[in-house]
Amino acid sequence: MGTLVILMCSMFMTALPASAAVTKQFTYTCSGSPFTNTSITVGLSAPDSVTAGQTFDLTVNIPALTLATAPAAATTVQAALALTPTGGTSSDTAAKPGATVTTGQTAVPAGHVTYRITAATGTTAKVSVKPGELKLALASASTTATTCTTTSTETLDVPIGTGGGDTDDAIVTYDCTVPSATGYRAELDVKVVMTTPTNATANADVPITWTGTVQSTGDPLEPPSGLTLTGAKLFATIKASGAGSPATATGGAPLSVTAGSDITTLPSVTIKIKPTTTGTVSLTAGDLAIGTTSTSPVIKCTAATTGLKTYTFSVAGGSASPSPSPSETPTTTRTTTVTVTPPAKSPAPRKSRTPKGSADTGAGGTMGPDGRLFILTGAGLVTAAAIGGLLTRRRSRKG
Repeated sequence: MGTLVILMCSMFMTALPASAAVTKQFTYTCSGSPFTNTSITVGLSAPDSVTAGQTFDLTVNIPALTLATAPAAATTVQAALALTPTGGTSSDTAAKPGATVTTGQTAVPAGHVTYRITAATGTTAKVSVKPGELKLALASASTTATTCTTTSTETLDVPIGTGGGDTDDAIVTYDCTVPSATGYRAELDVKVVMTTPTNATANADVPITWTGTVQSTGDPLEPPSGLTLTGAKLFATIKASGAGSPATATGGAPLSVTAGSDITTLPSVTIKIKPTTTGTVSLTAGDLAIGTTSTSPVIKCTAATTGLKTYTFSVAGGSASPSPSPSETPTTTRTTTVTVTPPAKSPAPRKSRTPKGSADTGAGGTMGPDGRLFILTGAGLVTAAAIGGLLTRRRSRKG
């Protein structure tokens, strides 16, 4: 298909307001190659209402998968889901391309495929869709498939109303240009669905899953021949407000694209934002970029700024961002030791007391009655000894 050139005066086609999407999860048990997953959870989403007689998109969200053997060349996941609608019909039963599979890698990112279901003209209550057998294969080897079955008896119900159908405001019109190809312009319609968390907290990264489905209502997006698209990624930007969130956030995912061929499938992209306070965060679709970097893309698609669907989620309190501790000022303590040496004491002079009216006899005058008794006794002993000595001397002379 040739390159589509549209005059600069072309205008965006804005969608009419519509309602939000309804989703339901189904558990599948899987067996067989090429994937090793034995149990997966598949999500179905659709508008929360549809007008009788109109057609709506049923999006099948397929989780990340693991291959038993890494492919030798890049390819895509091929998915075929059996659907049983009640109150509507679906003739769109062919296998559809899903996520991109990278050369030499066994890890396959999450992806999605879309089916078209028409509500019956006479339906007045709802359209119920029951999923059945799911077959997963590689587009490069579609005859070998992993078969997944579910035992769930539940259905995804889409009420009959005045909204939904092809007037979904989740459809965003992008004005796509190629900076290196003057005059290239295409208006691409993409149905954008954002999956928001239920347990977001302040000061923590919050993952948002961006899912885009190319619509047939817009122009085909065909990269011109000669563009270098090796290792290209799809970079999706979302706009955020509330709870201290950054104004924009961008995420990227590998994209299988070939110059000269239409881009019909877009990968799911995980985008992280970090609210800093409690409150409510509002999200709307932002621009798209295709290339190896988001700042210098090969293809740039600018999103319309009006008529966009708004997604919201609540942010609870979390751990506060740590504040730097003030540096402590060192305190210098000076200790001064003062030694005081008391003056040396001079020995007190010894004094003798002389009793009144008596001669200086040392302590004899102050000894009292007990002292005199000892003196008299001593004097008596001396006298007795002297007398005894004299008597002994006389006896020795006589003899």
